[in-house]
Amino acid sequence: MQYFPLFVDTTDLFVLIVGAGEVASRKLDLLARTDANIHVIAPQVAADVEAYAKKGRIKLSRREVSVTDMTCYDLIYLATANETLNTDLAVIATQNGIWVNVVDNPKFCRFITPSIVDRGRLVVAISTAGAAPVFARTIRSRLETLLPNSLAPLFDYVATKREEVQLKLTNGKDRRLFWERFFNLNQDRFDAATESHYQQAFDSYASRGEILLLDENTPAGLLPIAVMPLLQKLDVVFSENALDEQTNELLRRDASRESLPALSAISKQFELGDRMLLVAPAEKITQLKAHFPMAKHLRPGAI
Repeated sequence: MQYFPLFVDTTDLFVLIVGAGEVASRKLDLLARTDANIHVIAPQVAADVEAYAKKGRIKLSRREVSVTDMTCYDLIYLATANETLNTDLAVIATQNGIWVNVVDNPKFCRFITPSIVDRGRLVVAISTAGAAPVFARTIRSRLETLLPNSLAPLFDYVATKREEVQLKLTNGKDRRLFWERFFNLNQDRFDAATESHYQQAFDSYASRGEILLLDENTPAGLLPIAVMPLLQKLDVVFSENALDEQTNELLRRDASRESLPALSAISKQFELGDRMLLVAPAEKITQLKAHFPMAKHLRPGAI
């Protein structure tokens, strides 16, 4: 993974955009949605950029950029039509420890801006590491149709309830089960029923134990899509040997990883409501299936 995805708090973030043409305008359209302090420097200014200046959303300097401008910023976007100027300024910014983005020139970028689906507090970022931005836009268009606009007010509502839930449910696992219950009831809507679903979620959020079995030789890439939600709800992963990287990537990152215990210990955790994945060689899986007939065996193309 060449580019590691991060979500940056833009409060008190200072951003410089050098250039004010069409390309700079597209970057500004996204940045203007944030809380960042934005300064644009360019001798000629496009109408869209001019409009942001008239609204007071940005600081606009109608002049040529200088080397002394390459300080005191957190992020810099270089979007002039002069490629040599862009790369020269990128080198200076990098030397000053400032993260810089040269539009359409990944070689000189300390960071890149992904394709974004914006639903308020819910933001989805898609990147192909600069290899195929057209495909990233295709993925974005698909997600735009899957994620309704109601998610923006829904997550604003959820944000107002988090402190109350933390006070009522002090155990982390109980809180996670509560929110699972709430979203199962409410789905992605935000309407008159949302408050009722929130109250109902307190009535019954207990987890039923579940056991999933996986042969350690089963390639993760061959598991059916229907398995993915199950793997994301696990409390603990028991394995006889170290998990391979691909399988590990499919699991909840905060699920416990432990060595395969005695059958009695597995039974006890099942009775307590834990959701478990048992990963072992094929012979061991056969024994576990016999001992836990309620378990789901994860196999290529089937559950």
